[in-house]
Amino acid sequence: MRKLKVYLDTSVISHLLQEDVPEKMADTRQLWEMFKAGKYDVYLSTVTLEEIADCPEPNRSELRKYLEQIKYTILKITDEVEAVAYKIVKMGVLTQKSYDDCQHIAAAVVEECNCIVSWNFKHMVKIKTINGVRAIANLSGYKPIDILSPTVLLESEE
Repeated sequence: MRKLKVYLDTSVISHLLQEDVPEKMADTRQLWEMFKAGKYDVYLSTVTLEEIADCPEPNRSELRKYLEQIKYTILKITDEVEAVAYKIVKMGVLTQKSYDDCQHIAAAVVEECNCIVSWNFKHMVKIKTINGVRAIANLSGYKPIDILSPTVLLESEE
């Protein structure tokens, strides 16, 4: 059976250290164990790596150590990705202010990942975004994609 192609946005990686939300941190660490075991094909983009690079120390170094524990593929922000990100803004799914989120979504759509995993409920893991991204993917000839929280991905394993 083929592994699910899972795109991680930066919020998932940063929640490995979010002690102020212990239940989210626990779910993220549980999911991380599955990544370490190779249960999924993990993808991140250069946007993710740039956002981690912008974290203050010591978090930046700790997050990089976590990334060293798993295998992942880095997706570049190509012209095709930019075109999809632009559509996300143009169609009113997200605003220009959330352009990094548009790039995360677009990279996952273009790579034809099965799902995007995020703790970003403000912009990404919400019905308007999910439906809008599905419509854009469909109209643009890409596979449908799900946007889930780590908790929902864990529940799908039960």
